[in-house]
Amino acid sequence: MNTASKKLCLLIASAAFIFAGCSKKPKRPDPSSTVLGPTGGGALNPDTLTPAVDPNAQALEQRDPNIIETADMIKGLLGAVYFDFDKSSIKEPERAKIQAAKDYLAKNPTYRILFEGHADWRGTDEYNLSLGDRRATAAKKYLISLGVPADKVEANSKGSLEAAKNADDATMTKDRRAEIIVLKK
Repeated sequence: MNTASKKLCLLIASAAFIFAGCSKKPKRPDPSSTVLGPTGGGALNPDTLTPAVDPNAQALEQRDPNIIETADMIKGLLGAVYFDFDKSSIKEPERAKIQAAKDYLAKNPTYRILFEGHADWRGTDEYNLSLGDRRATAAKKYLISLGVPADKVEANSKGSLEAAKNADDATMTKDRRAEIIVLKK
């Protein structure tokens, strides 16, 4: 067999392989045989429908949409502690938020607090991670100084991981923070 006939056989085999894998499009059903019927509304009368009711709806509370709650933690329940640019010292007005965390722990003794340090986008990743750690640790130390046992408080840094890149001053102010996260377990 010469080279041209080998190429032709290979081309025919490839085409057969490709077309063998293709299936026909499924046939669309006739609208009159579907649940909704030909008019799209089906035989359902909206006046006779009753809205679905969640049996647990009365137990649900109206929550702030910024509060994220899972089985393990609650984020956003207690306000974040904000810091000045390139600083980790806690300003006087921000100390009330840490006091609120202490009060929350007093009412919920099985819970713990995690301070999650953040920085704005400026600076290297390493520097911002370190700055976030200093911020979280400062908040942790302040909470412990209020009388909360050290085993009830943790500190962690996310640096500029969640910061808005090339953000304006107002956004960067919000990025310089220590989130107060309630740990349930």
